[in-house]
Amino acid sequence: MAIRILLAEDMHMVRGALVALLNLENDLEVVCEVGRGDDIVPSALEHRPDIAIIDIDLPGIDGLTAAARLRESLPECRTLILTNLGRPGTLRRALSAHVSGYLLKDAPPHELATAVRRVVAGHRVIDPQLALSAWDGADSPLTERETEVLRLVAQGWEPGEIAKELHLSAGTVRNYLTTVVSKLNARNRVDAIRIAQASDWLL
Repeated sequence: MAIRILLAEDMHMVRGALVALLNLENDLEVVCEVGRGDDIVPSALEHRPDIAIIDIDLPGIDGLTAAARLRESLPECRTLILTNLGRPGTLRRALSAHVSGYLLKDAPPHELATAVRRVVAGHRVIDPQLALSAWDGADSPLTERETEVLRLVAQGWEPGEIAKELHLSAGTVRNYLTTVVSKLNARNRVDAIRIAQASDWLL
């Protein structure tokens, strides 16, 4: 009996290529395709796939959030994340979402089919290079409050707005930002945001 697959990918050409690739395998069958993260759970509940292959960067809700919701709604369905993002923080977030596999999109085609089979068999599959980068990845030096302030700045909030939102004084917010810039050895706030985003510390 073929392994039933849900495929979530928002780029039509990529999705079509993946469907064709997977359906070439005698023991694999794509039973539904979606292009948005918020369509994953409803489609999975309708089609009852054995595994969902999910792009990490989807409109609606992102792939990791969708994977976590799918785990709650249909725990017997395994999840395999496909991504172009090889950053260590992203992998740590994927592991915390209890995904079963994590593979780069530029992996050789046969590796995807093999990963699907292994995940459905109950194994966890992680690209070796991603695992190594996560092992080497440094933890954030920022406190939760410093991270929260920097995240809001990255979203375009002004210090005064952040102060109101977090019930702080504007001076306290500016002090937090000065500390953040110093801790990250950044040139300024913009550079601090760049450094933190590259390390996935603002997720």
